[in-house]
Amino acid sequence: MKEITITAHIKIYQFDELSKDDQELMTAAMEATKRSYSPYSQFAVGAAIRLRNSVIVSGSNQENAAYPSGLCAERTTLFYANSQYPDQPVDVLAVAAYNKGSFLKDPIPPCGACRQVVLETEARYKNPIRILLYGTDGIYEMKGISDLLPLSFNASSME
Repeated sequence: MKEITITAHIKIYQFDELSKDDQELMTAAMEATKRSYSPYSQFAVGAAIRLRNSVIVSGSNQENAAYPSGLCAERTTLFYANSQYPDQPVDVLAVAAYNKGSFLKDPIPPCGACRQVVLETEARYKNPIRILLYGTDGIYEMKGISDLLPLSFNASSME
């Protein structure tokens, strides 16, 4: 038998320890939670990305009574950016979640489908996407999706 160990590298910051650019991006993600359409779960998620040209694009989760028809904040944001700025790589993704009257204490990671879309976006632009996940007790920073999706399915998996 063989065994492998997979390690994720996560730094934890307080909001005031972030750079001004990262504070601006995280604030945009937090503000995006206010535009969430989440009447069923009451779980509002906001995402914001900074493109290579410094443009910030944000989005929020959009629910539907037929649950599979909704879309997460991360994918809403990435798909919009990819359609409106197809020549601009994504440099940073920030995510925040709001529930029961406040932001969450611990950061929430993207779901599996969103992780796959971040992976594809990194591959599309050949550019790692730094990820910031907001929690009131700390903000997690990862240098790329491989810290959240170490065994990933990508184009080379089909060869």
